[in-house]
Amino acid sequence: MIGGINTFNGSLFAFLYSSLMQANLAFMLGYVSALSIAYILNSLFVFKLRPSIKKMTKFVLSYVPNFIIQNIAVFILYNVMELWIMVAYVTAAIIGIPITFLILKLFAFKEEAHK
Repeated sequence: MIGGINTFNGSLFAFLYSSLMQANLAFMLGYVSALSIAYILNSLFVFKLRPSIKKMTKFVLSYVPNFIIQNIAVFILYNVMELWIMVAYVTAAIIGIPITFLILKLFAFKEEAHK
């Protein structure tokens, strides 16, 4: 469920920014905007841990592979295949959900989640 909320937030922010700037740049800014909400939701509801600077740093680093995958997907879906921008954003976000969850579980929230 949190992945769905994160997908919605990232896609919505990117879509809103796309009316002001180029689609790929809008995706990047939307991604960053939604990341802070994603961290809070994952900390409190998925892993049931108090937020901290150390975990947030690991969280942001955990999202780098997801960001790269999603950015490539947006480029292909929007720039190459010329799909509607919102379809490109949502599809890219859905692709990243399982990958990101595994990285978060194994890296960002590893210590406390396995105690």
